[in-house]
Amino acid sequence: MKEILIYGFVAISSLLLWTFVVHMMVGGLVSQETEHMLMGGAVVLWALVIGGMTWDVLRRRRKR
Repeated sequence: MKEILIYGFVAISSLLLWTFVVHMMVGGLVSQETEHMLMGGAVVLWALVIGGMTWDVLRRRRKR
């Protein structure tokens, strides 16, 4: 259970950090609407990556 809380905290914090990275890279260069769309796309992409890593961990643990 403790492990799940740690993984969840890291996943959420990395999603928030990823949106900040996108904001710092494109903020002021594009319109605010475009920036929000890019931030949303980055969050969705990163959530898929986190989901893939979670699926891989669960699959490997079932094989033990």
